[in-house]
Amino acid sequence: MVMCFLALLVVGTYSAAAGLAGSGGGGAVALAKGAVPARFQPLVQKWGNLCPAINPALLAAQLYQESGWNPSAQSHAAAQGIAQFIPGTWATHGIDGNGDGKRDVWDPADAIPSAASYDCELAGYVKKVPGDPTSNMLAAYNAGAYAVIKYGGVPPYKETQNYVKIIRSLEKSFARPVGRVAPSRQAAGAIYFAQKKLGTPYLWGGNGTPDQQGRFDCSGLTQAAYRTVGIELPRVANDQYNAGPHPSRDELLPGDLVFFSDDLTNSRAIRHVGLYVGGGYMINAPFTGAVIRFDKIDTPDYFGATRVTKDGAAALPTDLPTG
Repeated sequence: MVMCFLALLVVGTYSAAAGLAGSGGGGAVALAKGAVPARFQPLVQKWGNLCPAINPALLAAQLYQESGWNPSAQSHAAAQGIAQFIPGTWATHGIDGNGDGKRDVWDPADAIPSAASYDCELAGYVKKVPGDPTSNMLAAYNAGAYAVIKYGGVPPYKETQNYVKIIRSLEKSFARPVGRVAPSRQAAGAIYFAQKKLGTPYLWGGNGTPDQQGRFDCSGLTQAAYRTVGIELPRVANDQYNAGPHPSRDELLPGDLVFFSDDLTNSRAIRHVGLYVGGGYMINAPFTGAVIRFDKIDTPDYFGATRVTKDGAAALPTDLPTG
């Protein structure tokens, strides 16, 4: 019965992909539930609307890429704070965002407004350049406004083009969808892998390697499942949450990642992930002493879901600064 159930789900996933691909809608950009930690959300929401070239999801993507929401982050290049300003740039572009008479790079109430202000300043420098204003602004952030003006748009530098792609991909992960999220064509393959692991004992830190007797923990299982279809997810559950857009509970499709947390306002507090298979159930590696199994997702600690995309997963930072 289990195999028949999974076979139907796999067929249904492909059918959904065929029937819904390309659907969606436009609208104002708002933040996905819990994607921005609650303590920073009002700042990101307010200052992300400072000028037309930015929006809250884009600003959130930049901050996450820079520091992973760590106000104490410091890089080897001496970049500082949640927005990773280097001292010279902060001296010129830092603002007193909270009006307390100080410009403090370590204070998110100053650093987040300063990041938005700097974005908008750069957007102003390149506003007459053809092409997408937001992409041109991001290119100016990475390569300088002169390069964007010189080349009439995003310059032909691999690093700059990659930076623009990363932030625009992450922007989709932080934005609240305004229409149906396009289905994943890789979902069926991920489910196929996970269902073959049903009954395997849980192992904390397990990656399914031979020396671990093929055992997994929750995020090791989802990482391995998506690796089989050419998508490399981060290792831990709270980073996997940012690997794509976030469908609502009533729009879940087989293959979506579903997440659980004791703090429903903060994606960084996520502690568990499973692979949705339909009908209100997921395949997951739950805890020590259990086996990989089906479990219901409708529990009080249900946080939300992510529809994994290859670009979304590839955009996630792998070497965040410490602090």
